[in-house]
Amino acid sequence: MNQPNQTVLTEFILMGITDRPGLQAPFFGLFLSIYVISVVGNLSMIILTKVDSRLQTPMYFFLRHLALTDLGYSTTIGPKMLVNFIANQNTIPYNWCATQLAFFILFIISELFILSAMAYDRYVAICHPLLYMVVMSQKVCWVLVAVPYVYSAFLSLIITIKIFMSSFCDHNVIRHFYCDNLPLLTLLCSSTRDIELIILIFSAFNLVSSLLIVLVSYILILMAILSMNSAQGRHKAFSTCGSHMTVVVVLYATLFFMYVQPKSSHSFDTDKIASVFYTLIIPMLNPMIYSLRNKEVKGALRRIWKNLKCANIDILQRYCRFGSSAPQ
Repeated sequence: MNQPNQTVLTEFILMGITDRPGLQAPFFGLFLSIYVISVVGNLSMIILTKVDSRLQTPMYFFLRHLALTDLGYSTTIGPKMLVNFIANQNTIPYNWCATQLAFFILFIISELFILSAMAYDRYVAICHPLLYMVVMSQKVCWVLVAVPYVYSAFLSLIITIKIFMSSFCDHNVIRHFYCDNLPLLTLLCSSTRDIELIILIFSAFNLVSSLLIVLVSYILILMAILSMNSAQGRHKAFSTCGSHMTVVVVLYATLFFMYVQPKSSHSFDTDKIASVFYTLIIPMLNPMIYSLRNKEVKGALRRIWKNLKCANIDILQRYCRFGSSAPQ
């Protein structure tokens, strides 16, 4: 059989979310708003959990890193997608495409295991409250986030190098709005069996293992809550887990929809819809979920707002005193 012509590519063309000219401007406005809200929300969560003295606990340490990964993969995808809405040709240089793929894999896998670490943290807090600060020491917390980052970086490099060291055909149109591994595999002239096997095995391992940690943690939490005699204690325990459970359900439901659907119903159009949801919508929703459902975060926001108002009043009073004491 004749092999398709191999060529040295310098750039790729991204098909984008839609090819309808009339939808480009509305989509640009919509996704720009979503991205700005996501950046502001996640940056605020990172700063808030860093500077507020009452949020220096393991739970908010993990929340800060969750916000960091949300900010990471939404920024890896969002700006280039927005540029493509207003650009005449939706191209991305070869090296930028590889970089985008590598960082996206790094952040999305890290998020899965950080959510698992957060579930374990809630299990220790509810089931072993007296040992909580001993078990969840600062060293343990750093290990629980460092290991996912190192593992994700390793896996990201393997997949990205395997794809971009392979031979591409002369067709350079990616049927997506960013450089994802599955659309890139369709452009390869060389055999993709090894790469597909690596992606399949590690995707299954990442999803199943991280979800298993979450499920086991919450089963043990549920058993501990049901054994509580105090209704107030049960309500407090449920309230501390509510935000995390909401985030987990939304993210895993989206990922399973995308990666576990039957091959016969699999299409790049449905992938685009799911990808928009977990690359832009979920990073926007997470800070809202944690701020609206968490009394401590809302309290920290009120304290910062109060301090800012007091600082502005103090500056205004000093300005007025300086103005009145100035020579006429």
